[in-house]
Amino acid sequence: MTTPRAGPWLGSWQAFVKVVEAGSMAGAARAMNCTRAQVSKQMAELEAAFGVRLLERSTRRLALTPAGQVFHQHAQAALESVAAAELAVGNLGDEPAGVLRVSATLTFGRLYVAPLLPQLAAQHPRLSCELILTDQLVDLAEEQIDLALRMTRSPPEDAVVRRVVTLARGIFAAPAYLAAQGTPLRVADLAAHQTLSYLLTDGNRWRLIGPDGQEHTVPVTSRVRTNNTDGLLDLTLAGHGLAILPTYLTAPHVAAGRLRAVLPGYPPHTPFGDHVYACYTPSRARVPKVRVLLDALAAQFEPVPPWERLASPTA
Repeated sequence: MTTPRAGPWLGSWQAFVKVVEAGSMAGAARAMNCTRAQVSKQMAELEAAFGVRLLERSTRRLALTPAGQVFHQHAQAALESVAAAELAVGNLGDEPAGVLRVSATLTFGRLYVAPLLPQLAAQHPRLSCELILTDQLVDLAEEQIDLALRMTRSPPEDAVVRRVVTLARGIFAAPAYLAAQGTPLRVADLAAHQTLSYLLTDGNRWRLIGPDGQEHTVPVTSRVRTNNTDGLLDLTLAGHGLAILPTYLTAPHVAAGRLRAVLPGYPPHTPFGDHVYACYTPSRARVPKVRVLLDALAAQFEPVPPWERLASPTA
């Protein structure tokens, strides 16, 4: 059996593939959270080990040499085989082991996923956890994500999908705002109020579903918008206007009297959908570390999610 000509070959091969994907050493360094000098050193060591130039360098871009093109194909295949081998070994036995990489949205993940991971690590000594909090869509395979929690109306078709919890959203305002500006009693009343909008989706219209199932499109004039749900909550608590917010975030504030629901009979319709889904690749379906996380999520959200228990303590 032949062995790779480079010594610590795995890291340098991974760096080479990242350089090709990013189109530059600086981009690869950002992707790998290291310095450009480290990546440049790895590329130089690779070329010295193979005795050929793999990359053509210019002031504007990097290009693969013919040798680099051949090596890139084999490096990708080798790294995929390494990942498959790690996964296969991790599947052996029933004890969760290795690194559990989880992705979730910033706010939901911080509140309801992050607290679970130390518990799992304490229960399973061979397990460690990594939580990637982002509101951007992640590629499960490329980012080596074991399980992603997504709020969407269209879960990915190329992944195993399991519904984790049902969500609700509503219109909320601080009591001080309602005392000063009045409480909207009809959908038409919203036109006279200051609204706070989610920058990425709301646009200049809110879509509400009436008691009869009919959709109402409401023009709004949001002079303050943000792309962060926590920021939207803070603005609402400070009394700056009405906002559409998820009840998993507002429940403790409603219970404490810091927020009030407005037009509760008209739930908002948003692009995010009404469910959180656990998504993972088919190869992860029987992995013990994924199974224990799914069990922990089910225990937390079934039969009633914690924010609904807060709203109805007897539930």
